[in-house]
Amino acid sequence: MKRFLLLQLRPEADASDGEYAAFLAKGGLTDAEVHRVCLDREPLPEDLALGDYAGVIVGGGPGCVSDAPDSKDATEAKIEAEILSLMPQITEQDVPFMGCCYGIGILGHHLGAEVSKRRYGEPVGPVSCRVTDAGADDPLVAGLPGRFDAFVGHKEAVQTLPEGCVHLLASDPCPYQMIRYGQNVYATQFHPEADGDVFEDRIRIYRHRGYFDPETADDLIAMCQASDVTVPQQILHRFVARYSGR
Repeated sequence: MKRFLLLQLRPEADASDGEYAAFLAKGGLTDAEVHRVCLDREPLPEDLALGDYAGVIVGGGPGCVSDAPDSKDATEAKIEAEILSLMPQITEQDVPFMGCCYGIGILGHHLGAEVSKRRYGEPVGPVSCRVTDAGADDPLVAGLPGRFDAFVGHKEAVQTLPEGCVHLLASDPCPYQMIRYGQNVYATQFHPEADGDVFEDRIRIYRHRGYFDPETADDLIAMCQASDVTVPQQILHRFVARYSGR
């Protein structure tokens, strides 16, 4: 089968490696089935051809699309520019795409929707997502429980449904938890690869990055470890299965 192109944005090596391992485990992938590119350390290949891949997966990261350009460091600006350079081809050719957390901001920004910190940010931890009517008919969501928990933690969010998108999942704090553009371009605000152990690691790594009061880290870890978050992983697994041809 064709490999998946996995674009990672986390400059912290331990966070990046943990995310990579989670995508493999929760997506049912092997290392040989993934072309991993850590954009903080390397550019996109000059001869990159998206048609050579089963699909594109974009992980999360500490950057925000909505931050003022002059406030972004060189690495963050480079990562954003690299991913945005692929979005015209992805949306025009309906290339299978799964953008996770940061990825929904990238897709929304590319499609001209407002992405900002004005509202809909969510604290670190589990949130209850509900399936929309359109979501119940989507191949990645159909048959899942009508409500389920997912792990989130973000400062910015898509403020309105981007033009041309279908609304698949919502939560009370943030209405746009999962959207689809065309038939194959997906984005989630939550982290479909994350379980309690993954979020414990990220809480420790990002303790001083402004997502939460550092003194609450132990309480957040306990909450995440006590949470039943398994359904989002099915979405990631379905994406891989659907576009790998399994």
